[in-house]
Amino acid sequence: MNRFTSTPLPLSGLVRVRRQPLADARGVFERLFCAEELAACGWTQPIAQINHSLTRQAGSVRGLHYQRPPHAEMKLVTCLRGAVWDVAVDLRAGSPTFLHWHAERLDADNASALLIPQGFAHGFQALTPDAELLYCHSHPYTPAAEAGLHPQDARLAIAWPLPVAELSPRDAGHARLTDGFEGMHP
Repeated sequence: MNRFTSTPLPLSGLVRVRRQPLADARGVFERLFCAEELAACGWTQPIAQINHSLTRQAGSVRGLHYQRPPHAEMKLVTCLRGAVWDVAVDLRAGSPTFLHWHAERLDADNASALLIPQGFAHGFQALTPDAELLYCHSHPYTPAAEAGLHPQDARLAIAWPLPVAELSPRDAGHARLTDGFEGMHP
């Protein structure tokens, strides 16, 4: 029995993954990751790193982060507590949806995750206080490959559902896109 179902989203390779919780009088059991079962959803690499974040203030934005090749990574993002507006931006050079974004509400109750392929930037806005995320990464964090987009870049025009309450100095310092931005090449 596969405990995951997947729904392709408007950006090629971006997938909403739904877990199939098992519930009884004791509570709920959910499988968060299974490489064999998630392969059918598009997860094709081993997990190299698992991260956890806690965002205290609703309206705070983290991201938009990515790693340049050859350190580009897949991510599987799950909300453990609270709710977030999870955003993926297509940075794949030559993609018909280059610089388009898509967002999904992830929350502790909807049993959903966002599978983000290589070649995308990722960020989120906390919709509730104390929003917790768990991220599975296919590649370890590599500081020399780190890059980001400014989350309030007018060219991206991301429709954050709440006023942006807080950005880290690093995220606020990301440059805005220029016409010369070529995206990511494999």
